[in-house]
Amino acid sequence: MSPVDLSMYDKRNYRVGAGVLKRIAWYLVNAVVFQSWLCPPSMPKRGLLRLFGASVGAHVVIKPRVNIKYPWLLRIGSSAWIGENVWIDNLAQVTIGDNVCISQEAYLLTGNHDYKDRRFGLMVAPVTVRDGAWIGARAVVCPGVSIGEGSVLTAGSVAQADTQAMQVYRGNPARICRERRMNGGN
Repeated sequence: MSPVDLSMYDKRNYRVGAGVLKRIAWYLVNAVVFQSWLCPPSMPKRGLLRLFGASVGAHVVIKPRVNIKYPWLLRIGSSAWIGENVWIDNLAQVTIGDNVCISQEAYLLTGNHDYKDRRFGLMVAPVTVRDGAWIGARAVVCPGVSIGEGSVLTAGSVAQADTQAMQVYRGNPARICRERRMNGGN
């Protein structure tokens, strides 16, 4: 007998936050515009996200092949950059601050399953990436995690817990490896 019975899976306590028609319309827009290499400029992408309920600041750059689960659960501050192949898997609220860089193939994850539950129950928790943070290429931010202001999650790292402001994190699970010190700029 298996310790898990997926035939019993149910997510009755989960609410998507939008009706079927809105979800279908978004899936089509996401597939044709956001996940495409057709590479429309960021301005129409920002407008489409807003049309579907996202809060999007000025000067946000959205590269090709970005996958966003539910824009109505997304807030992006001003001057943020969302790199190629980023996946924002937002079953819960995802908040991205001002001047945040989310590099190529990074994954912001808000949902998971309870491995102790025979029914494999769905668990969701929000993700927050605070102002000035940088999520490196192929890094993963797990459900319920808050990335601190100015914090860096290096390439390929996995943040399973909150990060402190102005620290650099590396590894799986991500751990502090140094303080982030900023050079003076022009």
